[in-house]
Amino acid sequence: MTINEKLASEFGLKPVYVENIISLLDEGNTIPFIARYRKEMHGSCDDQVLRAFSDRLKYLRNLNEEKEKVQRVITEQGKWTEELRQALENAQTLTEVEDIYRPYKPKRKTRASVAIAKGLEPLADLLEKQDKNILILKEAEKFITEEVLTVEDAIAGAKDILAERISDDANLRKTLRELLYEKAMIECELLDGENKLTYETYAGFKQQAKLLPSHRVLAINRGEKEKCLKVSVVVNLELMLKEIRFAYKKDNPDTDEIIEEVIDDAYERLLFPALERELRSTLTDTACEQAIKMFEVNLKPLLMEAPLKNNIILGLDPAYRTGCKIAVIDTKGDVLATTVIYPTPPQSKTEESIAKLKELIEKYNVDIVSIGNGTASKEAEIFVAELIKHVSRPVSYAVVSEAGASVYSASKLGAEEFPDYDVSLRSAVSIARRLQDPLAELIKIDVKSIGVGQYQHDMPQNRLTEVLTGVVEDCVNSVGVDLNTASPSLLSYVSGLNMSIAKNITAYRAKIKGFKNREQLLSVPKLGPKAYEQCAGFLRITDGDNILDNTAVHPEAYEATKKLLNLFGVSLEDVKKGDLSLESLVKLKGEEKVANEIGVGVPTLKDIVSEIQKPGRDIRESMPKPELRSDVITMEDLKEGMVLSGTVRNVIDFGAFVDIGVHQDGLVHISQISDDYIKHPSEVLKVGQKVQVKILSVDLTKKRIALTMKGIEKE
Repeated sequence: MTINEKLASEFGLKPVYVENIISLLDEGNTIPFIARYRKEMHGSCDDQVLRAFSDRLKYLRNLNEEKEKVQRVITEQGKWTEELRQALENAQTLTEVEDIYRPYKPKRKTRASVAIAKGLEPLADLLEKQDKNILILKEAEKFITEEVLTVEDAIAGAKDILAERISDDANLRKTLRELLYEKAMIECELLDGENKLTYETYAGFKQQAKLLPSHRVLAINRGEKEKCLKVSVVVNLELMLKEIRFAYKKDNPDTDEIIEEVIDDAYERLLFPALERELRSTLTDTACEQAIKMFEVNLKPLLMEAPLKNNIILGLDPAYRTGCKIAVIDTKGDVLATTVIYPTPPQSKTEESIAKLKELIEKYNVDIVSIGNGTASKEAEIFVAELIKHVSRPVSYAVVSEAGASVYSASKLGAEEFPDYDVSLRSAVSIARRLQDPLAELIKIDVKSIGVGQYQHDMPQNRLTEVLTGVVEDCVNSVGVDLNTASPSLLSYVSGLNMSIAKNITAYRAKIKGFKNREQLLSVPKLGPKAYEQCAGFLRITDGDNILDNTAVHPEAYEATKKLLNLFGVSLEDVKKGDLSLESLVKLKGEEKVANEIGVGVPTLKDIVSEIQKPGRDIRESMPKPELRSDVITMEDLKEGMVLSGTVRNVIDFGAFVDIGVHQDGLVHISQISDDYIKHPSEVLKVGQKVQVKILSVDLTKKRIALTMKGIEKE
């Protein structure tokens, strides 16, 4: 089966779509561009399907390259056979290819290679045959030389050679690998490591390997790394040896004992250690992919949270000794004022701090206070709730995650953006902007520092970065970017652009005092026709020469769009006014007929109609908005049975953490999420989602809150 045929089968796509997607990828088109502007060529696959397709294509191509390499090496050795050709052709994974290659792979010095160098391979051949007509000890006498002094030495060398052959048997390894995965138990013993108490639940732990949930695999791995756990793979020895005997032991009393010794040695010294490593590695790889998937699932709704546009926001970065850093930003995110107040211990200058912020709020008409959820956040929230009572204008507040704010503040990017500001003041600006436009601000932070997953530091970092960068790209391009206000950081995630071109765009923008149309992008240094094709549709110009530049309609479809408007007697001025009813008119006339008349496919027609009906729209406006408050509750106020509104902050394998406004997220265990059976919390919950929860228990000492979503009367 060819790569194209495999992909068509695995993704359920028509062969022509598979061929088109591969061509588009090979031509250097980005996933967002292909997903949005080449729908007719792939049947309207979404970004996630296309990314999975791209990953699988890379794997299959790599697999084919490995097969070709193995065939070349074995052929050069003069050992290529029809049997090997079939085995290699049938291999579906890189592991299977590696197993086939193993006997022919150049090895470092081994006991078997030493024995072969002494000329004992023919004796190993005889031993493997176990011919009843041949007495192996008698035959061994013929191999005594200056290097092989005794019969016992000859037999020992032959045993080493045969043990390695057994270990290198691709079919046997596959059988034992599958058996180990099905039957093995993972057992843990608690050691006296520095963080021993963290892993107490794993004292005497045992569970079938294939049933281990991903988060438990990663916890065990970390415990082992910290020398708090001794981890063992345990399997029925006889079960494994039985498979080797079936493959290699024949009925010959003369060699039975020797073959048993060979089998035991092959298993204990060569096979089991390798298969044990493979099993642990497979479990870890699977767990990491699941954890990375959770990062992906959590990151998207976080980035796509509704922005609080057209608000003046005061950002407050809480602290104790060094004081709370303050930054006021305008509706475009530009800084209006900064200061430091000391309402928290040890200074506790509450009245002075209220007076200072009251003046800022009334001077700049602040609408919302954005409070970081880090150290001293609880005290800061109590202070802000009191402050609001002293302000004449309506003001509310929200607590936002400050995960990664310190990373951004101390970064090169933070220094470039605010060279004259102290690191902590940069954090206050970031906290304010996170409420105003989460996507634009969070993309400045290393995605691994955003704090929406688990065990992020244990993940393969390149893979984690690749996946999370893909999520950011999909979000940025699905929302679109204001060409005249976007930072280089935001622009760098636009399809076809990178940081270098993004900086060139902002420099050129300053030079021409703002873009008036998309075509001007072609004058930006290093932004050629290909990059323009990829990026143009995702960049918006709000007050430009052409209203279509403020939509996701691609410039290549402008002519088709004008034909569409002419068809129904609509002008670009009408588009600018908004609220057109084109959709019903197109359906009445017939989508296929209209699409043919204007020269595009039906998917592109639908996209054009959707865009020109509401130019400049932000798809995030339909997302849940942040919880705005004017008063505060504490953990001490919580009682069992109390029902509260909350916001999902993190979804993990065993449940979800929900912010209920007390500075300590509560856990809804997977068993408490739904009355219906669910395999994973992400089937029901996503980051940013508003939920009703009931308090099950509160542990003030351990600062743990157990929540349930069951048994709550729906309004």
